[in-house]
Amino acid sequence: MIPIDDDRALVAASRRGDLAAFDRLVERHRDVVLRVASRVVGEDDAEDVAQDTFLRAFHRLDGYRGEGPFRAWLLRIAHRTALRAAGARRPAAVPLSALEREPGGLPAERTPAERLETRERLARLDTKLKGLPPAHRAVLVLRDVEGLSYEEIAQVTEAPLNSVKGRLHRARAEFIDTLRRNTYDWDLPR
Repeated sequence: MIPIDDDRALVAASRRGDLAAFDRLVERHRDVVLRVASRVVGEDDAEDVAQDTFLRAFHRLDGYRGEGPFRAWLLRIAHRTALRAAGARRPAAVPLSALEREPGGLPAERTPAERLETRERLARLDTKLKGLPPAHRAVLVLRDVEGLSYEEIAQVTEAPLNSVKGRLHRARAEFIDTLRRNTYDWDLPR
């Protein structure tokens, strides 16, 4: 039996034709692939991008050399697949409903008015996030939402480390500027 937390062992088993091992990889990484895809192409097309990502990953398993985390290699495929899909059309805003939940995944205990206000703010936030250029939006989401390191983001986006840092700096500055222009929405100081 393969240890449940060993991606490399699951990759090796998948290469030998063990489809159950690849299914475990999909289960393990599905949520993060969906989140990354939805931030680039929108919620409606995220499932298609995720399926395409896993299909591409399965057919390219021999290309994974194990030099870095499997997750970073997979997210690089997801990022490229999502950008390719986004190039076909301009995506609609994606609701950030996942942020309405407490860390344990349970709905936050708030009044209906507070929940409505939160949903409206999240919708405005998401619309403003979608206004960033795709390269900036990708690094911002990968770093600040998904928590990837700069090195992992460089692997995912196939960009030099200094470019990732520069893009992230510009993305944050653009995003903050966008939010500050609408201080009535966010109660941010000018």
